[in-house]
Amino acid sequence: MTPREFNERLAKRARKANVTLEAQTIESLGAYYHLLETWNAKVNLTAFPLNDAPDEAIDRLLIEPLVAAKHLQGSHGHGHPHGPQLAARPRMVDIGSGGGSPAIPMKIAIPSLILTMVESKTRKSAFLREAVRHLNLADASVETARAEDLLARPELHESQDLITIRAVRVEQKLLVHIQAFLRLGGRILLFKTSTGMDTPALVAPPLVYEATWTLVETLRSRIVVLRKML
Repeated sequence: MTPREFNERLAKRARKANVTLEAQTIESLGAYYHLLETWNAKVNLTAFPLNDAPDEAIDRLLIEPLVAAKHLQGSHGHGHPHGPQLAARPRMVDIGSGGGSPAIPMKIAIPSLILTMVESKTRKSAFLREAVRHLNLADASVETARAEDLLARPELHESQDLITIRAVRVEQKLLVHIQAFLRLGGRILLFKTSTGMDTPALVAPPLVYEATWTLVETLRSRIVVLRKML
């Protein structure tokens, strides 16, 4: 598949999800996808087959983060009629970043995002650093660590507007740890597939359930939003 064919398919999948993409955004997402495809042949970054860009891979790896970004920018009304108010330069930590989705597509969609990707596996974090370099992403960094390890860094406490989690087992202990990174009013975004409850039984103060945002209908995917309150 040529880059042009990929870009056309990506634009088509985006339109299906009611997301409008500028030409530069499509180019950057295409560059990210092809870098992921190249590295995935050597380092297991995603279980999706990436050759020939199947619709499900595009939807999960690219479209879901783009819809999440659209929710954050307040242009959707599902579950939060006024839309969340993002800071001018919002700070986001992505836990267990792996192959870089949802973090990198969200960063491409919201360039003002100050992004920290947390990945404990050295080879995966090497890919993430190469992606940051290759895509020339400003204000994006990679920590080769577990989320719990970063608790020892006081400058990270109550510093973040957003925390994203996908494909990481979410336990109460993890939520207790990572909420320390959020400022008051900050959100944890749990990317979920069709299984499991929307309101996790393990949510405890200072976190409260806020909303569920639909992502891609055909995948029955959604985001469960938790907010840090007083």
